Amino acid sequence: MTARIVVDAMGGDNAPGEIVAGALMAAGGLGVELILVGRVEAIRGELKGTTENPGLRVVDARDVIEMDEHPTDAVRAKPGASINVGLRMVKNGEADAFVTAGNTGAAMASALLTLGRVKGIGRPALATVFPTGDGGLTIFLDVGANAECRPIHLLQFAHMGSAYMRRMFNVESPRVGLLSIGEEDTKGNTLVIEVNQMLRASKLNFIGNVEGKDLTRGVCDVAVMDGFTGNVVLKTAEGMAELMFGELRKAVELTPWNRAAGLILMSELRKVKRRLDYAEYGGAQLLGVDGVTVIAHGRSNARAIFSAIRAARDGVDNGVLETMREVAREIPAKRPGSPAEPGDDD
Repeated sequence: MTARIVVDAMGGDNAPGEIVAGALMAAGGLGVELILVGRVEAIRGELKGTTENPGLRVVDARDVIEMDEHPTDAVRAKPGASINVGLRMVKNGEADAFVTAGNTGAAMASALLTLGRVKGIGRPALATVFPTGDGGLTIFLDVGANAECRPIHLLQFAHMGSAYMRRMFNVESPRVGLLSIGEEDTKGNTLVIEVNQMLRASKLNFIGNVEGKDLTRGVCDVAVMDGFTGNVVLKTAEGMAELMFGELRKAVELTPWNRAAGLILMSELRKVKRRLDYAEYGGAQLLGVDGVTVIAHGRSNARAIFSAIRAARDGVDNGVLETMREVAREIPAKRPGSPAEPGDDD
């Protein structure tokens, strides 16, 4: 069955141009049915001069949630916004997945209000794959959905991340690491120490605490952290990659000898750059909401949108949502003996 994917054409710093361009790439190469949601005249303006594609249609949404708007307020005040319209289509069964490069907070708020949480999951988590030095991938979660977390939430993130790696990347027994300031079980703040104990008692393949320097070494397949820490880690990594390639470019241009060496190494350097480029991975899966949702980088170009659509398609084809529902039935919604909090399932 062909995956039906709604794409928020108005979301992101480069909308609608790069969004539409990425959707055209995907329509021609991914075998999906795409629905572009947004202001029809703006979308059709970008489509002008392109070949008619039967796998792509446009749905009008007059309102746009801007990147600097307050997420929850904007979602409630603009029911006709492209984010809301697109997610309602998933909720109503008109589409299988949703992709946006728009306001991350608004996308998460709308997904929670429209799709709801998978029953049994206390908090959704933004999960993104990250390349490692051994040629593999590690999934980081949470990277921004929850600035404040309780121990049970991180335990659930670990279960969701482990199931995701099994389903999407065929990792039989994913190694789970907990990000901390030291490898010893006693290192870290109160949250990390308590989560460490819970993971030790779980049936997951928990390898213990991992430090920031280990994240790129491939020591674990799933790296668990709270959303505040995860977002800082992710954006620091992006900044370091940009710094590294910027400095390398300067060095290559310093002398004729350097330029000659750069030409010799160009093909290999391009491979490295491509592997470290966020555009190759597309975006973060919002795991724990009751629908496949991919949130791409706000400055996504056409290639990043293509990759985000591919990630959404793969999530649909590999049954990620069904996997999250199975996981939720197998793990506790709260720590035994602890009271439920608002927003958590009983």
